[in-house]
Amino acid sequence: MPYVEVRGGSIRVKWWNGDYIADADGRPTKRKKYESASGPQPGVPFEDEDEAYNYGLDREYDVRHGKHIRRVDSKTLMKDYCWLWLDAQDLRATSVSRYRSRLRSRIVPYWGDHAVGDITTWEYEAWKKSLESAAAREEISHYYVEQLTSLFGMLMTDAVVKYKLRSESPVIAQRRRGRYRKKKREAKRPMQMVVLHKLATNAYHVWGFTGWTYIWTIAFTGMRPPGEMWGLRREFASPTWPASDPDPERRETMLDRYGPDLMPALRVQYQSQYEAGKRAQVGPKYDSHRTLVVPPFLHEMHAALLASHDSPWVFPALGGGQMGTQWGKNYWPHIRGGAPQRSARSDRVRREIQPVPEMVGKRIYLLRHGHREWLEEDGHSRIAMETRMGHEVAGVEGLYSNLTPVMEKRIADTLQERWETFWGMGVWWAPPFPISLPSESPRT
Repeated sequence: MPYVEVRGGSIRVKWWNGDYIADADGRPTKRKKYESASGPQPGVPFEDEDEAYNYGLDREYDVRHGKHIRRVDSKTLMKDYCWLWLDAQDLRATSVSRYRSRLRSRIVPYWGDHAVGDITTWEYEAWKKSLESAAAREEISHYYVEQLTSLFGMLMTDAVVKYKLRSESPVIAQRRRGRYRKKKREAKRPMQMVVLHKLATNAYHVWGFTGWTYIWTIAFTGMRPPGEMWGLRREFASPTWPASDPDPERRETMLDRYGPDLMPALRVQYQSQYEAGKRAQVGPKYDSHRTLVVPPFLHEMHAALLASHDSPWVFPALGGGQMGTQWGKNYWPHIRGGAPQRSARSDRVRREIQPVPEMVGKRIYLLRHGHREWLEEDGHSRIAMETRMGHEVAGVEGLYSNLTPVMEKRIADTLQERWETFWGMGVWWAPPFPISLPSESPRT
C-alpha cells in the first residue's frame, strides 16, 4: 500500500515500483524499491492527502497489472533514446542513413533534452505545426515533414510498446479536424514520348549510347532508378539471361519461359547501394526480385550496348566503372537542364545540349511513374501492373492472382506498339551503332 508523507506545506506519496534492491553481488534482496511523487504532474502539487494516496494506489495498480513505467526509464532523454533506438533497428543501410540524417538534423536538436516520458501531445502538435509552417515558407518540403513526423511517431510507439518508457504515445491519430489544408504534391504531367526522346538524345551526348539506352530502359521497364539500374549486371540483361543466371535452379525454371528466342526478359536481382561508404550489391527494395519482359526494340538496344563494352555492369559510367555519386553532379543535371558546348581532352567535341523544359528540376524517378501510367492506359490487369512495378497486391486478390505468360506477352506487345507508333509519326534523330565508351569525364 502507498503511504503519504506531509512535510511542512508539501505532500509526498511513496509506492512500491515492483523491483527489489540488489546486494553487493547484484542479487535481489527482500528490500523493496520505492518511487515517490509530490504531485500528479511536474510543478503541480497534490491538493490534499487523499489525492496523494489515490495517486499512489493508481501507480501500484499499474505495477500489479504490468503497466507501470519506472520513473528512471521515463526520464531517459531523447538524445540518448534516439540513437539507442536506431542501433536496435534491423534496416537496410540506406534506411539507416536516412533515419540518422533526420534524427540529427531535426529531431534530436529539438527534442534532445526532453525526457521521453514527459513529452506531451501539446508539445508534439506545436512542433508539427512549426514544421508545416517551414514547409509553407518552402524552407523544407511537405514530403520531408511527413517523413519527420512518421519517424517521430515510430519512436514514440516503440517507447510505449517495446521499451516501456511511457504509458501512451503523444502522437494521436485522428480524423481530420480544423481548417482543411490541401497537401502540396509534386506537379506531374503525362509522360510523353517526345519528352523521353529529348532526354535520351541529351543522355547520348553526355553519356554515349549507354545514356540513350538508360533513358529508354527506365521508361519501358519501370525499373527503380538509380539503385536497380546501376545494379543491373550483364548476366541479368535480356541478351544473356536466363542462360547466364548463376542460380542453377532458377536458370532451369526460367529457360522454359524466357530467353532471346522465346520472350526476352531481364532480371531485377540486385540494387546498388552504399553501405558504410562503400558500394554494395543488395536485394531490391522490399525484396521485389522480379522478371521484366522487354519489347523487341529494347532487347536489340541492350544487345548492341553489351557488344560495345566489356563492363560487368549494363550501364557503366564513362570510363567503364560503376555509376555512383557522379550521376547527380555530372550526368542528370546536363541531361535534363542542358549544358554549353565543350571540348573534351581528346579531339571529340560535345555539342551544346538543350534543356528539356518539361523535366527541368524534376527527378528521373518520374520516368518510372510514367511507365505505370502507360500500363494503365493500355488496360493491363492490376496484378500485371503491380508485379511489374515490384509491388505486392494485398489480400485475397494478391493470394489468388498470378502473372501469366499471356499477360507478359501482351505487356511486351503494347510497349512495342507504343515505340513503333512514335517512330512512325515522323523522322526522329537516332544515334548510330555504339562504339566503345570514351574515357574522359563528363564534367563541364
